[in-house]
Amino acid sequence: MKLTSEQRITLHGFNNLTKSLSFNMYDICFTKTKKEREAYIAYIDQQYNADRLTAILKTVAEIIGAHVLNIAKQDYEPQGASVTMLVSEGPIEQAPNESFEESPGPLPDAVVMHLSTSHITVHTYPEYHPDEGISTFRADIDVSTCGEISPLKALHYLIRSFDTDIMTMDYRVRGFTRDINGHKLFIDHEISSIQNYIPDEIKDSYHMIDVNVYQENIFHTKCKLREFDLNNYLFGYTKDTLSAEEQAEIEKSVRWEMDEIFYGKNMIFA
Repeated sequence: MKLTSEQRITLHGFNNLTKSLSFNMYDICFTKTKKEREAYIAYIDQQYNADRLTAILKTVAEIIGAHVLNIAKQDYEPQGASVTMLVSEGPIEQAPNESFEESPGPLPDAVVMHLSTSHITVHTYPEYHPDEGISTFRADIDVSTCGEISPLKALHYLIRSFDTDIMTMDYRVRGFTRDINGHKLFIDHEISSIQNYIPDEIKDSYHMIDVNVYQENIFHTKCKLREFDLNNYLFGYTKDTLSAEEQAEIEKSVRWEMDEIFYGKNMIFA
Protein backbone atom coordinates (compact mmCIF):
# COMPACT_ATOMS: atom_id res chain seq x y z
CA MET A 1 0.00 0.00 0.00
CA LYS A 2 1.90 3.01 -1.28
CA LEU A 3 0.63 6.25 0.21
CA THR A 4 1.63 9.80 -0.56
CA SER A 5 0.33 13.11 0.75
CA GLU A 6 -1.85 13.28 -2.37
CA GLN A 7 -3.21 9.76 -1.88
CA ARG A 8 -4.43 10.00 1.69
CA ILE A 9 -7.13 7.57 2.75
CA THR A 10 -10.15 9.16 4.39
CA LEU A 11 -10.77 7.44 7.71
CA HIS A 12 -13.89 6.80 9.69
CA GLY A 13 -13.07 8.44 13.01
CA PHE A 14 -9.67 8.60 14.66
CA ASN A 15 -6.58 6.73 13.43
CA ASN A 16 -6.04 4.45 16.42
CA LEU A 17 -3.22 2.30 15.08
CA THR A 18 -0.55 1.86 17.74
CA LYS A 19 3.03 2.14 16.49
CA SER A 20 5.80 1.17 18.89
CA LEU A 21 9.55 1.64 18.55
CA SER A 22 11.94 -0.07 20.96
CA PHE A 23 15.49 1.28 20.71
CA ASN A 24 18.22 -0.49 22.70
CA MET A 25 21.83 0.70 22.78
CA TYR A 26 24.95 -0.80 24.37
CA ASP A 27 28.23 0.82 25.35
CA ILE A 28 31.14 -1.50 26.16
CA CYS A 29 34.29 -0.72 28.15
CA PHE A 30 37.28 -2.71 29.41
CA THR A 31 37.83 -2.01 33.10
CA LYS A 32 40.96 -3.79 34.29
CA THR A 33 40.61 -3.08 38.01
CA LYS A 34 37.81 -2.62 40.50
CA LYS A 35 38.71 1.07 40.72
CA GLU A 36 38.38 1.47 36.93
CA ARG A 37 35.06 -0.34 36.96
CA GLU A 38 33.68 1.88 39.72
CA ALA A 39 34.91 4.99 37.89
CA TYR A 40 33.27 3.85 34.63
CA ILE A 41 29.94 3.15 36.35
CA ALA A 42 30.10 6.55 38.09
CA TYR A 43 30.83 8.22 34.74
CA ILE A 44 27.89 6.49 33.05
CA ASP A 45 25.60 7.40 35.93
CA GLN A 46 26.62 11.04 35.57
CA GLN A 47 26.38 11.11 31.76
CA TYR A 48 22.99 9.42 31.61
CA ASN A 49 21.29 10.55 34.78
CA ALA A 50 17.54 11.12 34.99
CA ASP A 51 17.82 14.83 34.17
CA ARG A 52 19.77 14.27 30.95
CA LEU A 53 17.50 11.41 29.90
CA THR A 54 14.50 13.65 30.53
CA ALA A 55 16.00 16.28 28.21
CA ILE A 56 16.50 13.64 25.49
CA LEU A 57 12.89 12.42 25.79
CA LYS A 58 11.56 15.99 25.73
CA THR A 59 13.36 16.49 22.42
CA VAL A 60 11.86 13.24 21.10
CA ALA A 61 8.43 14.57 22.06
CA GLU A 62 9.22 17.83 20.26
CA ILE A 63 10.31 16.01 17.11
CA ILE A 64 7.07 14.03 16.94
CA GLY A 65 4.96 17.05 17.88
CA ALA A 66 3.70 15.89 21.27
CA HIS A 67 2.64 17.76 24.40
CA VAL A 68 4.24 16.39 27.58
CA LEU A 69 1.48 15.80 30.14
CA ASN A 70 3.43 14.18 32.94
CA ILE A 71 7.03 13.18 33.73
CA ALA A 72 8.15 10.57 36.26
CA LYS A 73 11.92 10.23 36.68
CA GLN A 74 14.20 8.42 39.09
CA ASP A 75 17.93 7.91 39.68
CA TYR A 76 18.59 4.55 41.35
CA GLU A 77 21.17 3.35 43.86
CA PRO A 78 23.74 2.04 43.29
CA GLN A 79 23.28 2.89 39.57
CA GLY A 80 20.78 3.33 36.77
CA ALA A 81 17.93 5.70 35.96
CA SER A 82 14.40 5.68 34.50
CA VAL A 83 12.16 8.31 32.93
CA THR A 84 8.55 7.92 31.80
CA MET A 85 6.56 10.58 29.95
CA LEU A 86 2.86 10.63 29.19
CA VAL A 87 2.32 12.66 26.05
CA SER A 88 -0.68 13.86 24.10
CA GLU A 89 -1.48 15.02 20.60
CA GLY A 90 0.21 18.24 19.57
CA PRO A 91 -1.61 20.97 17.64
CA ILE A 92 -1.30 20.63 13.88
CA GLU A 93 -2.82 22.48 10.98
CA GLN A 94 -2.31 19.76 8.41
CA ALA A 95 -1.04 16.19 8.30
CA PRO A 96 2.73 15.90 7.80
CA ASN A 97 3.64 14.74 4.30
CA GLU A 98 6.84 13.02 5.41
CA SER A 99 4.86 10.60 7.58
CA PHE A 100 4.27 8.55 4.44
CA GLU A 101 7.92 8.29 3.41
CA GLU A 102 10.59 5.80 4.42
CA SER A 103 13.23 8.37 5.28
CA PRO A 104 15.31 9.50 8.26
CA GLY A 105 13.56 11.78 10.70
CA PRO A 106 14.73 15.27 11.60
CA LEU A 107 17.16 16.46 14.21
CA PRO A 108 15.74 19.02 16.68
CA ASP A 109 14.20 21.97 14.87
CA ALA A 110 10.83 23.64 14.52
CA VAL A 111 9.05 20.35 13.77
CA VAL A 112 5.34 19.74 14.33
CA MET A 113 3.82 16.34 13.62
CA HIS A 114 0.76 14.34 14.60
CA LEU A 115 0.65 12.29 17.77
CA SER A 116 -2.16 11.07 20.02
CA THR A 117 -2.11 10.21 23.70
CA SER A 118 0.79 7.83 24.28
CA HIS A 119 4.07 7.46 26.14
CA ILE A 120 7.86 7.59 25.91
CA THR A 121 10.09 5.74 28.38
CA VAL A 122 13.79 5.12 29.03
CA HIS A 123 15.56 2.80 31.46
CA THR A 124 19.32 2.35 31.92
CA TYR A 125 21.25 -0.73 33.02
CA PRO A 126 24.97 -0.40 33.90
CA GLU A 127 26.56 -3.78 34.66
CA TYR A 128 29.88 -5.62 34.63
CA HIS A 129 31.36 -9.09 34.28
CA PRO A 130 32.37 -10.50 37.70
CA ASP A 131 35.93 -11.41 36.64
CA GLU A 132 36.63 -10.70 32.94
CA GLY A 133 37.20 -6.92 33.05
CA ILE A 134 34.21 -6.08 30.85
CA SER A 135 31.69 -3.39 31.83
CA THR A 136 28.60 -2.54 29.79
CA PHE A 137 25.93 0.10 29.77
CA ARG A 138 22.51 -0.45 28.18
CA ALA A 139 19.72 2.05 27.60
CA ASP A 140 16.24 0.89 26.57
CA ILE A 141 13.97 3.52 25.02
CA ASP A 142 10.35 2.90 24.00
CA VAL A 143 8.31 5.36 21.94
CA SER A 144 4.66 4.38 21.50
CA THR A 145 2.33 6.52 19.39
CA CYS A 146 -1.14 6.52 17.94
CA GLY A 147 -2.15 8.36 14.79
CA GLU A 148 -0.40 9.01 11.50
CA ILE A 149 3.17 9.75 12.51
CA SER A 150 5.60 6.87 13.03
CA PRO A 151 7.95 6.97 16.05
CA LEU A 152 10.66 5.90 13.59
CA LYS A 153 10.96 9.61 12.77
CA ALA A 154 12.67 10.04 16.18
CA LEU A 155 15.23 7.31 15.47
CA HIS A 156 17.80 9.60 13.80
CA TYR A 157 17.93 11.85 16.87
CA LEU A 158 18.04 8.92 19.33
CA ILE A 159 21.04 7.35 17.58
CA ARG A 160 22.91 10.67 17.71
CA SER A 161 22.07 11.11 21.41
CA PHE A 162 24.05 8.05 22.50
CA ASP A 163 27.63 6.99 21.80
CA THR A 164 26.83 3.38 21.04
CA ASP A 165 28.65 0.23 19.95
CA ILE A 166 25.62 -2.04 19.49
CA MET A 167 22.02 -1.10 18.65
CA THR A 168 18.89 -3.24 18.40
CA MET A 169 15.64 -1.76 17.17
CA ASP A 170 12.14 -3.19 17.00
CA TYR A 171 9.14 -1.58 15.32
CA ARG A 172 5.62 -2.99 15.29
CA VAL A 173 2.15 -1.78 14.34
CA ARG A 174 -0.86 -3.08 16.26
CA GLY A 175 -4.62 -2.63 16.16
CA PHE A 176 -6.52 -1.33 13.17
CA THR A 177 -8.36 1.72 11.92
CA ARG A 178 -11.14 1.94 9.32
CA ASP A 179 -11.69 3.87 6.13
CA ILE A 180 -15.04 5.57 5.49
CA ASN A 181 -16.40 2.33 4.03
CA GLY A 182 -15.58 0.39 7.20
CA HIS A 183 -12.65 -1.47 5.62
CA LYS A 184 -9.97 -2.32 8.22
CA LEU A 185 -6.46 -0.93 7.80
CA PHE A 186 -3.82 -2.77 9.82
CA ILE A 187 -1.01 -0.42 8.73
CA ASP A 188 -1.24 3.04 7.18
CA HIS A 189 2.24 3.53 5.72
CA GLU A 190 4.66 1.53 3.60
CA ILE A 191 7.75 0.15 5.29
CA SER A 192 10.31 -2.39 4.09
CA SER A 193 13.08 -1.90 6.68
CA ILE A 194 13.95 0.17 9.75
CA GLN A 195 17.25 0.87 7.97
CA ASN A 196 15.42 3.24 5.61
CA TYR A 197 14.86 5.57 8.57
CA ILE A 198 18.60 5.79 9.34
CA PRO A 199 20.85 8.26 7.44
CA ASP A 200 23.45 6.78 5.10
CA GLU A 201 26.39 8.17 7.05
CA ILE A 202 25.23 6.29 10.14
CA LYS A 203 24.45 3.09 8.23
CA ASP A 204 27.95 3.17 6.76
CA SER A 205 29.38 2.99 10.29
CA TYR A 206 27.58 -0.22 11.27
CA HIS A 207 27.13 -3.82 10.23
CA MET A 208 23.34 -4.26 10.05
CA ILE A 209 21.05 -7.30 9.98
CA ASP A 210 17.27 -7.25 9.43
CA VAL A 211 14.80 -9.84 10.73
CA ASN A 212 11.34 -8.79 9.49
CA VAL A 213 7.93 -10.47 9.61
CA TYR A 214 6.12 -8.40 7.02
CA GLN A 215 2.75 -10.13 7.27
CA GLU A 216 2.65 -9.39 11.01
CA ASN A 217 3.97 -5.79 10.71
CA ILE A 218 7.03 -6.64 12.84
CA PHE A 219 10.43 -5.19 11.92
CA HIS A 220 13.76 -5.83 13.66
CA THR A 221 17.21 -4.40 12.93
CA LYS A 222 20.44 -4.90 14.85
CA CYS A 223 23.68 -2.99 14.33
CA LYS A 224 27.32 -3.40 15.33
CA LEU A 225 29.98 -0.72 14.91
CA ARG A 226 32.33 -1.48 11.99
CA GLU A 227 35.54 0.29 13.00
CA PHE A 228 37.41 -0.81 16.10
CA ASP A 229 39.82 1.48 17.96
CA LEU A 230 40.95 0.00 21.26
CA ASN A 231 41.37 3.48 22.76
CA ASN A 232 37.59 3.88 22.64
CA TYR A 233 37.18 0.93 25.01
CA LEU A 234 39.77 1.82 27.64
CA PHE A 235 38.78 3.98 30.60
CA GLY A 236 41.30 6.48 31.95
CA TYR A 237 44.29 5.46 29.81
CA THR A 238 45.29 4.71 26.21
CA LYS A 239 46.58 1.60 24.45
CA ASP A 240 50.13 2.98 24.18
CA THR A 241 50.51 2.25 27.91
CA LEU A 242 49.93 -1.46 27.22
CA SER A 243 52.16 -4.12 25.75
CA ALA A 244 51.27 -5.61 22.36
CA GLU A 245 50.17 -8.81 24.10
CA GLU A 246 47.90 -6.90 26.49
CA GLN A 247 46.38 -4.93 23.62
CA ALA A 248 45.65 -8.12 21.68
CA GLU A 249 44.07 -9.84 24.68
CA ILE A 250 41.87 -6.87 25.59
CA GLU A 251 40.78 -6.35 21.98
CA LYS A 252 39.84 -10.04 21.73
CA SER A 253 37.81 -9.79 24.94
CA VAL A 254 35.95 -6.63 23.88
CA ARG A 255 35.22 -7.92 20.36
CA TRP A 256 33.91 -11.16 21.87
CA GLU A 257 31.55 -9.22 24.12
CA MET A 258 30.28 -7.21 21.16
CA ASP A 259 29.67 -10.36 19.10
CA GLU A 260 27.75 -12.04 21.91
CA ILE A 261 25.48 -9.01 22.32
CA PHE A 262 25.05 -8.60 18.54
CA TYR A 263 24.16 -12.24 17.92
CA GLY A 264 22.23 -12.61 21.18
CA LYS A 265 23.91 -15.75 22.45
CA ASN A 266 26.81 -16.93 24.59
CA MET A 267 29.87 -18.02 22.62
CA ILE A 268 32.85 -20.13 23.63
CA PHE A 269 35.81 -17.85 24.33
CA ALA A 270 38.82 -19.56 22.74
